[in-house]
Amino acid sequence: MVKLRLKRTGKKFYATYKVVAADARSPRDGRFIDELGYYDPNTKKLNLNYELVTKYLDEGAKPTETVRTLLKKDNFYAKYVSSKNSK
Repeated sequence: MVKLRLKRTGKKFYATYKVVAADARSPRDGRFIDELGYYDPNTKKLNLNYELVTKYLDEGAKPTETVRTLLKKDNFYAKYVSSKNSK
């Protein structure tokens, strides 16, 4: 099963995260399938490739709780769910 989740990068006490598509069995900072963007919690900056996110969600990937929250704050998840329900 593929999950959309965060991969920790950055320095000690100044973490940044990459949003990645990874196999659910691989470790947090381990192997991943594709990099979808990044999130910097220090500046609250989120930069995603929405075409890739949509592709993985269409293929059945499940976002983790944190990634789902980030997508909701960016108003992407609500638009995606409503477009899926209208089809």
